[in-house]
Amino acid sequence: MLREKLKSYKIILASGSPRRQQFFKDLDIDFEIRLKEVEEIYPLHLQAEEITNYLAELKASAFEGELKSDEIVVTSDTIVWHNNQCLGKPKDEEDAFNMLKSLSNSTHEVITSVCFKTYTKTETFHEVTKVTFRELTDEAIHYYLTNYKPFDKAGSYAIQEWIGYVGIRKIEGSYTNVVGMPMHLVYEKLMDFIKK
Repeated sequence: MLREKLKSYKIILASGSPRRQQFFKDLDIDFEIRLKEVEEIYPLHLQAEEITNYLAELKASAFEGELKSDEIVVTSDTIVWHNNQCLGKPKDEEDAFNMLKSLSNSTHEVITSVCFKTYTKTETFHEVTKVTFRELTDEAIHYYLTNYKPFDKAGSYAIQEWIGYVGIRKIEGSYTNVVGMPMHLVYEKLMDFIKK
C-alpha cells in the first residue's frame, strides 16, 4: 500500500542495522541503503529524547546539499534511558555487564528518534517504550554476553534475543521501537510527510 504512494519518491535508509533494514523490507517499500560516517557526540546537557532527536538529525545533516528532489533520507537513533542516564552501546564487556546489572529488576525506557529529510524539509519524531526486567543473575548476564555479544546494542541487549525471552517481565508500548524503530509511527508519519 505504501509502496504505491511512494512510487514517485526514493527512500534512503541511512542505517547499517540489519534489524532496521528488515523492518523496511517487511513494510514492503522500495529503499536503498546509503551510509555516512557520523561521530555520534551530543551536548552533555541534553536529556532523554533530546539526545536521540539530536543524533537522528545529526545523521540526517550529513546528507545536506546532496539530496535530489525525489529523495527522502531516513535516519534514527536509539538509547536506553535509566535513572536519568543515557545507556548507549557498551565500551567493552565489563561496561555491558554493568549496564545489564543496573537494568536488572527495574524498569527503563527505550527511546528511538526518527528523522525524515528531503532537500527542502526535515521532520523528527520519537517514541518511548517502557521495559521491565526481572532480576538477572550474574550467571545469566555472563551467559548472554558470552553467547550473544550484544556490544553494538544500546543498553547492551536485544529484546528479540535470549535475554528478552528469559529476562523481560513486561513491556509497555511499541515492541518494534525496542528492536530499533517504531514502525507504526514510521508508517503513519511517512504517509503524512508525503502529503505535505
